[in-house]
Amino acid sequence: MSAFEIEGASRAAETGGDDRWSRRFGLTTGLLLVVANMIGTGVFTTTGFLVRDVPSVPAVLIAWGIGGVVALCGALTYAELARAYPNNGGEYHLLTKIYGPSLGFLSGCSAFIAGFSAPIAVSSMAFAKYLGDTVGGVPALPVATGLVIVLALLQMKSAMIGARFQNVFTFGKLALIVGFIVAGCLFADWSYLTPTARLSVGTAIVSPELAVGLVYISFTYSGWNAAAYVAGELQNPNRTVPLALVGGTLTVMLLYVGLNVVFLASAPIERLAGQVDIGHVAAENLFGRAAGSGMSLIIAVGLVSTVGAMMIAGPRVYEAIGWDYPKLAVLRKRSADGSPVVAILIQAVIAIGLIASMKFEELLRFIGVTLSIFSILTVIGVFVVRRRLVGRTAGGFAVWKSIPPLLFIALESWMIWHTVRSDPMVLVVTVAVLAAALGLYFVVRGDSNLVSGICDQADSTDE
Repeated sequence: MSAFEIEGASRAAETGGDDRWSRRFGLTTGLLLVVANMIGTGVFTTTGFLVRDVPSVPAVLIAWGIGGVVALCGALTYAELARAYPNNGGEYHLLTKIYGPSLGFLSGCSAFIAGFSAPIAVSSMAFAKYLGDTVGGVPALPVATGLVIVLALLQMKSAMIGARFQNVFTFGKLALIVGFIVAGCLFADWSYLTPTARLSVGTAIVSPELAVGLVYISFTYSGWNAAAYVAGELQNPNRTVPLALVGGTLTVMLLYVGLNVVFLASAPIERLAGQVDIGHVAAENLFGRAAGSGMSLIIAVGLVSTVGAMMIAGPRVYEAIGWDYPKLAVLRKRSADGSPVVAILIQAVIAIGLIASMKFEELLRFIGVTLSIFSILTVIGVFVVRRRLVGRTAGGFAVWKSIPPLLFIALESWMIWHTVRSDPMVLVVTVAVLAAALGLYFVVRGDSNLVSGICDQADSTDE
C-alpha cells in the first residue's frame, strides 16, 4: 500500500466521510462527470478569438495541445491528492487539509462565483445563443434562466435521477461530437492548416497573445478536476477518482484537438477570425446552411449536459463548507433523496443573477484567472503532502512524479501573468471577491469544526 493510500485510509477515519456521504456513484458517473464538466462553451467559441489574435493555424492547434497537457498534469496531481483525501469538496477540501482552513475557505467561497455559478451562467447564455441559431427568435435571457431553473429543480428532486439524466445527455454529446469530427474530416480542406507567411509558428507560440489565449483554453479545459468534488460519493475512491480524472481528461483532450482540426480546416483563417459561434460557422462551410443550424442544435444539447454536471459538482463544495462551519450548516441540508437542496438553490440564484447582470466575455477572464490561482495552490500542495509523508513507507516518490505538477505550475503562472498585464481589472475583481470571502471567514470561523490543518492531523495519526 502506498503512502497516499495509507493517508487516505486515515483521512476517511478522521473525517467520517462515509457517515456524511453515501458512496452512490460508480466509475461511469465519475468519468462522465469529468467529460461533461469539461466539454462546454469554450471549445465552441475560443478558437475564433485565438485566430484573430494569433494568425497562425499550426500555433493555435499547438495551443490546444498545450492546454490539454496542462489539464492532464493537473489531473495526475489531483488524482494523487484525492487518494489521500477521498471526500467531497475539491479544492476547498484539499486546500483545507494541506494549508489550513482559511485558504480552503477562500477557495470554497470563490467557487460560489468563479468556480461554478459563473461557468453555469456562461454555458446557459451560450445555450440560449446556439438554440437561437437553430430555431430563431429565441429570447436569450428567459431561455438561459429557464435552463438553470429546470436543471436545478431536477437535481434538487433526486441525486440519482440527476446523475442518470446527466449520463444520458453526456453519452449523447460524445456521440454527436465524434460524428461531427469524422464527417468533418471527410469534407475538410487540409490546405487551410498549412502555415502562412503572416506569422511564424515559433514567434506565435511564445507571443503574449498566445499566453492570453491559453487562459481561454484553460477555461475550456476546466472541469478536469470534477471527480474530486464528489470523491466522497464515489465507490472505491482510491481507484475510481484517479481513473475518472485521468481518463476523462485524456478523452476530452483528444476530442478538443479533433474538433479544432475540423474547425480550422473548414475555411480560411480570415473567415474564422473573431467568430464567437465558430462551430456554427465551420459546419455551415463544410456541409451547408442546414448543417450549420444542426450543429448549433448539437452544441445546445451538449451545453445542457455541461450545466447539469456543474449543478452536481458545485453544491458538494458548498455542502462541505456547511459541515465544517456550523454557522453555515444550512448548506449541508439534503432532501430525502440525498440531494443538497439548499446548496443547489443558492448556486442557481447566483448563476441567474450573473446571467442578468454580466456580459459573456467579462466572465471568461475572471473565471480563468481565479480558477488558475487556486489550482496552482492545490498542485503546489502535493509537494507539501509528500514531504509530510516521508518515512511512513519504504522508498519514496520518483523524480518523474514531480514533472506534471511543476509543468502545470509553470504554464498556468505564465498564462496568469500575461492576462493580468493585458487586463489589470481582472486582478482587481479577483482580489475584491477574495477580500469579501476573507471577511466572511472571520465571521464564521469562531465555531469552526476545523481545529488545524494537515500538520497536526498527520502527527496525531502517528501516535
